[in-house]
Amino acid sequence: RRVAMVFQDPLTALTPHMTIAAQMGEVLAHHYGERGAAALKKCHDWLARVRIPEAQRRLKQYPHELSGGMRQRVMLAMAMMTGPDLLIADEPTTALDATVQAQVLDLMEALQRDTGAAVALITHDMGVVARMAARLAVMRRGEVVETGTPEQLFAQPPQPYTTMLL
Repeated sequence: RRVAMVFQDPLTALTPHMTIAAQMGEVLAHHYGERGAAALKKCHDWLARVRIPEAQRRLKQYPHELSGGMRQRVMLAMAMMTGPDLLIADEPTTALDATVQAQVLDLMEALQRDTGAAVALITHDMGVVARMAARLAVMRRGEVVETGTPEQLFAQPPQPYTTMLL
């Protein structure tokens, strides 16, 4: 419950033969033993909270019936409904167009602000880093090569690898 994860491709992270309600309900059943109408209401409320229109209808749908942006929002709802202290987001906007990417990033900022959860964002997109990061760690081959604020590392990156990324 304390650490949640959102993956790059929600279509492969979601189970294709289960409805959105069933998948979200599994999270509540597993972590809280919550089932039935109360769990369904929480699922509905979380879909609305992550800005999915027609939340009641979406609960009855399967992942392939939703857009990529909606699927990623479902993943965010599932991750955040347990009240984690840390959300790890691995390339959460890579497969999304620029408009939907901005909406998902706005949503992640709002969820972070509203819940107080820390967000560890894994990305190669330096535009996303510039927008979202308070601190960053540049990694190469699984090793941290430098850390700092985006302002520090974007202005004068000490490592050639960071310069190459920029």
